[in-house]
This record gives sequence, C-alpha cells and structure tokens, in this order.
Amino acid sequence: MRTMWKGAIGFGLVSVPVRLYAATQEHGVKLHQVHDADGGRIHLKRVCDLCSEEVDFEHIAKGYEDDEGHVAVVTKEEMTGLPLPSKRLIDVLAFVDAESIDPLQLSGAYYLAPESPAANKPYVLLRETLKQTERVAVTKIALRTRESLALLRVHDELLTLHTMYWPDEVRDSGDLAPPSSVTVRPQELKMATSLMDTLSEDFDLDALEDEYEVALAELISAHLEDRPAPKKETAPAPDNVIDLMAALQASIDRAAERGDTGDRKEEPAGRRSRGAAKKTTAKKSTAERKPAKATAQSAAKKTERSSSSSGRSGKGTTAKKSAAAGKTAAKTTKKAAARKSSRAS
Repeated sequence: MRTMWKGAIGFGLVSVPVRLYAATQEHGVKLHQVHDADGGRIHLKRVCDLCSEEVDFEHIAKGYEDDEGHVAVVTKEEMTGLPLPSKRLIDVLAFVDAESIDPLQLSGAYYLAPESPAANKPYVLLRETLKQTERVAVTKIALRTRESLALLRVHDELLTLHTMYWPDEVRDSGDLAPPSSVTVRPQELKMATSLMDTLSEDFDLDALEDEYEVALAELISAHLEDRPAPKKETAPAPDNVIDLMAALQASIDRAAERGDTGDRKEEPAGRRSRGAAKKTTAKKSTAERKPAKATAQSAAKKTERSSSSSGRSGKGTTAKKSAAAGKTAAKTTKKAAARKSSRAS
C-alpha cells in the first residue's frame, strides 16, 4: 500500500512515529461523459468568466466571494504557509469511552503502522493500553491542508484512524422523528423480534456483493461484445404497510419458507417428544371416533390381505377364509350396533 502521510502520534511526552494508509477503497466501473451520437469523449475546460480564456491548472488559485461580490484570491503558497500544529502530528486531545462517540461523526478510515522498528515498542504500548481500558482517543490531524478531528482506536492488532466531522458540521435532526404519542404493543415488539431473529440466521456479511455494479459490468461487456444486453427483473417496491401485525407475520412466513431450502435446525428433544405425544393422542382419538362399520371393514380387508399372501395353499382354503372373515365382520357389526343402541337408551 502507498503511504499517504508520515508523522507521529503525540500524547503527553510520548511520541509514536507512524505511517498512514488508506483502509478502504471504493469499487466500481468508471464511466466518462461521451457524445451519445458517436461516443466521443466530452472534456470540461477551465474557462475564466472575465477574459473567456482557458486557464492552465498551474494558474488556478482559491477564492472567496462575499455577499457584495468582492473576491479574495488566496494562492497555493499562502495556503501552504498557514500555521497547522497538527501538520505532522496526530495530536491526542483525550481518551474517552467508545460509546461516547456518535458514529454519525465518523468519516474516512485509515490504518496506522509503525514508521520504523524503533517505533514498535511505543506503538504496542499505546495499542495495549487502549485495549485494556476499552477506550478510544480523540485527536486532531491535518490531511490535504485541512485540519479535522479524528478518532484513534484498535482494530485487530493495528491502530486505526477515523477522520471525524466537527460537532457543528453534524446537522440537528429537528422534528424528523415520529411524535412521542406513537406507541407499539408488546405483541408487535415480540413479532418484530422474531422476524429479526429469522432474518439473522446464517447471515454472512462477507458473502454480500454489489449487485448494481455486477449488472453494470455485464451491461458494458454486452455492448463491447456487440450482443444483446442482459435483462434482469427488479424486485417490486413494497406496498404501504397498513396492518402492521399482518405484515410482520407475512414477513416471518416468507423468511421461514426461504429457510426451508437450506439446512433446518434440529428441534430440541423436549419439543420433539411433546409434538410426538400430541400426534399419538390425536391418532387415538380419531380411531375411537370411527364407527363400528369401519372397524368391520378394516377386519375384512386385513383378512383379505392375509389370504392373498398365502395363495399357494389353494383356492378352496382362500374361499373358506373369506367366508369366515365375512361372518366375523357381520358379527362385529351386529355387536357394535347393539352397543350403540344400548348407549342411546
């Protein structure tokens, strides 16, 4: 990685020489402005409003215009000469609990590595102190001629730096939040929690990809290879939520259906045994409710199956067994009818 900045972390009389590296990089396909008729590149030229001449980059300075139209021109040399105490120093202002920092203030992320072998000892000392105290350091640093707040923290075995917005750069949210009169019921919270748990099962952050960039790359490849552009259906926009409970239940059901295609989690033994007991009880109650006629038919069918399996012993024997089965079934039916009439009386 290319070094972006060299300096030192300073807290008290301790100085830790470090190098700064970009910790993130944005992926994406770079697109240019072109003429849609012939594909020719469109170039933006720097033209002066007063003299209408194109200006080279070396003659471009910074300027500020006030409300009356007066312009203050500031050259690069003047910008470079401005006093910046944190120009080569990560100046530690305080050590605070990590929870006291609002993530809304965080901006860019950078890795900090020891500048030389001699810096390893103080580097590790600062890293381990931050780990044990579970704190972060609020600092100031100047990057690209602009001073900003920065957060120093530990990531794995490395110190990292996050540039921060100044407190007055974070906008007040005003009255954007829903009114305090809006409340939710306990069962709604319970269902929402269940939905969160279902969606979070087997979640792998590293497996995510930028689907838009993949589709854009396929589209560009199709144009370069002079073939039809691939078409993919986009997911429909969700409907307005009217019945919150119904929407939550539908979301849970859909998430559960998706989970059926993967490996199911094994039910606890107690839950399985209770389920099996319920099924057994249901079967018994259903059998008790069957009429006596069904019992007789079942006995007859069982006799027929046994007679067909022993067909080798001869047709005469089969006929005798069938007749006996019919008599038995008739007797069973009569007995059941008698019991039924006695209950009714």
